[in-house]
Amino acid sequence: MNDLFDVSGKTAIVTGGSRGIGEMIAEAYLKAGMKRVYISARKADALAETAARLSEFGDCVAIPADLSTVAGAEAFAAQVAEQDEAIDILVNNAGATWGAPLEAFPESGWDKVMDVNVKGVFFLTQKLYPLLKKNKSADDPARIINIASIDGCNPPVMDNFSYSASKAAVIMLTRHMARRMIRDHVIVNAISPGPFRSKMTAALLDAGGDAVAESIPNKRIGRPDDIAGVAMFLSTKASLNTIGVNIPCDGGFSTIK
Repeated sequence: MNDLFDVSGKTAIVTGGSRGIGEMIAEAYLKAGMKRVYISARKADALAETAARLSEFGDCVAIPADLSTVAGAEAFAAQVAEQDEAIDILVNNAGATWGAPLEAFPESGWDKVMDVNVKGVFFLTQKLYPLLKKNKSADDPARIINIASIDGCNPPVMDNFSYSASKAAVIMLTRHMARRMIRDHVIVNAISPGPFRSKMTAALLDAGGDAVAESIPNKRIGRPDDIAGVAMFLSTKASLNTIGVNIPCDGGFSTIK
């Protein structure tokens, strides 16, 4: 069983790794013995603080980047390539959201969310693909984990139209990428988290966390171990035959509610 879930010696990238779900996954990887974990975010100071904290558990490298543009993705990939000739795991977690009434929803809110959540996922993967597929095999493939959302599975109550559309796009993009990339020994899957505490959800949970928890079948908000467990599964030999799937991590909200 130890071999089945072993990530020792692996190198990973976690975008949006300065906080929230990205930070939870990066910390789990380092505690599990990965050789190196790169984290990225737009805000350099916050990213450096997180990297310093996570370095207690292993080699955590901070690379500030705006991954909503092709130029930003290309620059980030070039910086990684200067330090590592191959990457084992890419977690596309960086995300943005926007809320506004239907009648007033702005173009800027639509474009910002789509650029980060969909365009950024595709083009960062494209730019890192040479590092991901290098020296990989059927028994030791690279992994891509795209972080979607339950809002991409079921229509949400909130007026976050571009967010739900973008996360639904991520789920289909995951399947499409998985079909193409498996020939290069790169396995692609997605995780759709429900409510977890992060900067993005802080206002909602501070205002009505108990009500949110009550609406979930298992009656609680997601915890770091919940998302870490799914990410570890998708990063190891345990999931060699799991390809192109979207795994909800939401306490049953999208599946049995």
